[in-house]
Amino acid sequence: MSVIRIAQYGTGHAHAAGKLRALLDSPDVELAGVFEPDAERRAAAAAADGPFRAVHWYGSEGEMLADASIAAIASEGTTHESLDQTEACVRAGKHVWYDKPAGDDWPQWQRTIALAEEKGLTVQVGYMFRYHAGFRQIETWVKSGFLGDIYALRTRIGTVVSEANRRAISRHRGGVFYELGCHMLDQVVWLLGRPQKVTSFLRNESGEVPAFADNTLGVFEYERAMAFVDTSAMETPPPARRFEVYGSRGSAIMEPLEPATHIRLCLSEARGGYDAGETMVPVETQTRQSLYELELADFVETIQGRQAARRPAAHELLMQETLLRATGNFSG
Repeated sequence: MSVIRIAQYGTGHAHAAGKLRALLDSPDVELAGVFEPDAERRAAAAAADGPFRAVHWYGSEGEMLADASIAAIASEGTTHESLDQTEACVRAGKHVWYDKPAGDDWPQWQRTIALAEEKGLTVQVGYMFRYHAGFRQIETWVKSGFLGDIYALRTRIGTVVSEANRRAISRHRGGVFYELGCHMLDQVVWLLGRPQKVTSFLRNESGEVPAFADNTLGVFEYERAMAFVDTSAMETPPPARRFEVYGSRGSAIMEPLEPATHIRLCLSEARGGYDAGETMVPVETQTRQSLYELELADFVETIQGRQAARRPAAHELLMQETLLRATGNFSG
């Protein structure tokens, strides 16, 4: 497999350093360089200990996008910059490894995906839990019918957010749900599809940065199921993070998520090598960085034409539509 030249656009995303480290460490990638449009942010990244210290810095967006040797770009700007940057990359004919979520502008996201499809380009959104061994095991059980008909899915992903980050994220409706709850919503939509009805509770309980929703719940109704995505921004570390699936033939509960150690599987009868009742199913231990590396390896395999995308463009559209429905940015 030939080495692919990939550049990185932006340093402002919370995952930017980890994604750059994955690019630097991959034997299948040559890092072409990084462009950061904000001069202060660029200087801070270049001066800090970490992967940005030794990279080539592009002087302009045009310089990077005009480089015909670059096949793909990791889009790692802040969440309010990155959709514009991703669209520019697609217009320049680059595949994009795009860190989540995919902006607030639904028509622009549709336009970007349509243009990528027209050009034969991959836009892979960076939801790292797609590569998590526990989530993949649960996906197999759900999609094979092993757990029966799914009637409930419940998730919890909490964190703590500083005042500065609250102010930055508050430009997005949905606050912590937009920024963090999207990880769990990606799993919900992949397992259950498009919800018929979405109801959200986007509250500010702390009083700190009132425009920032810091205590949130999304309820997603399906014909024969409901899903709940619960997230807050003021949880005492380490935060409780769990994923629960309930079906007519059994249930699966995973807690913690990072690092996951086991899934509590409960079956109505023995099957698939598991006894009836409760079984603690071990889960491969993975670091956050290892998930980034799996994301990147999958992206490289896809853009080289060696496999279909793990999530098709239709899912990337549906996921973002559902997130925007939940945060009040989209009606329907």
